[in-house]
Order: sequence, then structure tokens, then C-alpha cells
Amino acid sequence: MGTEPFLREHADLTPREIVVELDRYIVGQEEAKRAVAIALRNRWRRQQVDEDLRDEIVPKNIIMIGPTGVGKTEIARRLARLARAPFHKVEASKFTEVGYVGRDVESMVRDLVEVGVALVRAEHEARVEHRAREAAEDRILPLLKPRSVEREALDGSASKKTFVAGSDGTVEAHDRPRTSVNDSLRVRLRSGEFDEDHVELEVADAGGGQILGMLGGQQGAEQMDLAAMIGNLFPTRRRKRRMRVREAMRVVLKEEAGRLLDMDAIQTEALRRTEQSGIIFIDEIDKVAGGGGGVGPDISREGVQRDLLPIVEGSTVTTKYGGVKTDHVLFIAAGAFHVTKPSDLIPELQGRFPIRVELRSLNRADFERILTEPTNALTRQYAELLRTEGIAVRFEPSAIAKIADIAERVNDSLEDIGARRLHTILEKVFEDLSFTAPELEPGEVVIDATYVEARLAGVLRNQDLSRYIL
Repeated sequence: MGTEPFLREHADLTPREIVVELDRYIVGQEEAKRAVAIALRNRWRRQQVDEDLRDEIVPKNIIMIGPTGVGKTEIARRLARLARAPFHKVEASKFTEVGYVGRDVESMVRDLVEVGVALVRAEHEARVEHRAREAAEDRILPLLKPRSVEREALDGSASKKTFVAGSDGTVEAHDRPRTSVNDSLRVRLRSGEFDEDHVELEVADAGGGQILGMLGGQQGAEQMDLAAMIGNLFPTRRRKRRMRVREAMRVVLKEEAGRLLDMDAIQTEALRRTEQSGIIFIDEIDKVAGGGGGVGPDISREGVQRDLLPIVEGSTVTTKYGGVKTDHVLFIAAGAFHVTKPSDLIPELQGRFPIRVELRSLNRADFERILTEPTNALTRQYAELLRTEGIAVRFEPSAIAKIADIAERVNDSLEDIGARRLHTILEKVFEDLSFTAPELEPGEVVIDATYVEARLAGVLRNQDLSRYIL
């Protein structure tokens, strides 16, 4: 059978290299990064094992323990992007809501399959994009020709003839080939010259909203599955729409790409990739950990755990694309475990999460690194947003230190929400500048400690106010 294509391209990524990639976006938490890096590498290793043993090797699921905002979700999400694997996040606490039935737990697998189909479809669309774009242009070009012909008629170019000598010595006049006209139009279409012009185009009528409206009693993935089945019973209606050329190109490009795609192959590959490399992130797992043996909420929480158990152990879930086996799906659970602890989970579920890593709370030094080191650092995000208004933002080291200090103090005195506190503080710091930026002359704004203190002084002095604002 050999190595799966989607795993082969990551075969050279060692656990150390995976950690280096994660370091580009996540500060600290080395233990958690090492655990997920090993889990990803083990997937490739499993593909190298003899086929008779391959199915016996199951993934080692992970529980991440730590307060909110320390990077648990981001580690799992970045790992999935690195592996180009289907990834789905679900809140365990939603399964304790009123009206919950055990079968709803299977919806996480159906949603994971939908992610897999979308992921594989996007890859296949990229492969046929050039052909699809040419086909889309061929549909749009005839709608632009009348205006082009009128322009050529005005300068006399449309009436030109090509004279060809025949074999008998006579000379015949032929209309000039239109290929050059088409090529010229195509170049102008690609350059965006016609983007704001309007064309009348026949497109498929999206009737999915009406079908979904008829299925008010269904919810989530089941509603979408039933809507798809009902929609397939009726022929696709088409109607004429008047739209800008730019929008028409997007619509037609999507239709043409759909014609070139082999959906059976996409679904088959998506199912395989979901089964072999899918990752389900179960957040707030501590919310369903109870003491057991009680009444009321404890029974509900233990019931959710027992419903999760067969999915995590390995079972076949029916989806609209076919059955999906969860035996080799990697499950990463996470929770703060302030009130409960992992041992409060039922023993059977504990046994299915053999790897446990603790993520530590963030301190001032971590906040300073988060503000400056990652590829998507918050300071860079704010600077790039304001650059669009002609404002060049420069952060002084004193500002970084002050913001990190305030974040640490507020987290200590109020609820510890980790790095998310930085979002709240920076939004308050930039509130005035973001509001007035369109009215300012282009120039540079220096953010230092004095600037930060001036924007937050009133909030920090009033403890009651800071509870609401920060």
C-alpha cells in the first residue's frame, strides 16, 4: 500500500522541526509542543509499518491541562495546519445542554468529515484552477464582444479584410480572424478593465435556504444532510442575473471548477484522510468531569462521557459520504481543571487519553515575547491595520514592557485569561487612534510607556471599572 500521499510530503518533518514550526506562532509550552510533535510523527511512522500490524497501532490521545488563553487550542490548530489534516474543535459542555441526546456526539465526526471534504476539494480546485479560469473567461467573453465590436467599428478596424491568393491565380477576400480580438479581450478582462461593467448571466438558483427553512425540527449536521438529500431530488434551476463582471467571474469560476472536479474521488480521499489524519479537539473536557454517583448535573456529565467513549475508542459513524471509522482519529482534549481533575473522568475515558501535559500560566516575560516574537504578533497586526490609513506605528520597548506588566497584574487581580488579556488591553490602547486614523495626516505614531499609561490610567485607577473594561 505504501505511504499515503498526504503524509509523504511531511515525512521529513522530525519532532524537533515540528516544534520549531509551532514556535513561530506559540510562545513557550515546550512540553505540550513535544507531545503533539511526537503524535504527528507517529502517524507517519505508522504508515511505514507492515500492513498486518498497521491497523493495530492506535493514536495516543492527549489531555492538555491549563488555564484559558495559554495556547491549548492554538497548538492543536497549528498542528493540523502543519499536517494539512482535517481539524474540528468542539466544546464538551455543549453536550450537557437541555435537550441533548447521545447521538449528538456523533455530530463532531460528521463535522470533521465536512472539513475534510472542504480541504480536499480546495486542493483539487487549485489543480484545475487554470483550466477553470479559461473556461470561465470563455463564458464571459461573448458578453463583452458586442461592446468591443462597436469600438472596433468606430475606428474602422472591424471592416478590414485579409486577401489570400488562390491556386488558380485569383485573389479572395476573407474576414480578418477573430482570434486576435478574443485574445485582446481576454488580456483586458484579466487586467480588470471590465470589472465594474455589468453583464447578464445565467446562473444556478440557490434554493438551499428554502429547504433548510422547511426542516426547522432538525439541527446541525443532520439538518444539512437531509437538506442535501432533498435538494438532490429536484433539478437545479437556473435564472438570469445582472451583476458586475468581477462578481460574475467568481460565480462562473466556481461553476466551471465544479464541472472539472471528480467529486467521487474527492469524497473517497476526504474519508481516507479523515480516518487516517483527522484531529478532533474537545475543549472544556473538565466541564463534563463529575464526582459520579450523584444526582442531577453529575448524571448528565457522566452520560456525556459515556457517549464520548465509543467515539474515542473507535467506532463507525454514518455520514452522508459513507461510514467513517474513528479508530485512528487523534483526539486532543483540554480543560482548566480548576474545580475537577482528570481522575474525575470515568476510568474508561481516562484510559483513552494516556498522554497528559500541563500548560503553565503566562507571566510578564511570556507576554513580552507574545507581543513581539510570533509571525502573527499582535503588535504587527495593529501596525499593519493602521498602515492602510497611512499611519506608521512604532512600538518602543518601554511600551511592550508596560503592556506586559499591566496584563500580568490584571490577570493576577481578576480572572486569569492568559494571552487573551493582551487583546483587551491593546484594543483600549488603540481605541482613539483607530477611531481618528482616517482623519489624520499620514505620518508616524510612536507608542511608548507614557502613551500606554495615558490611555489606561483612568481604567487602572478605578478597580470596579477595570473589572468591566479589562
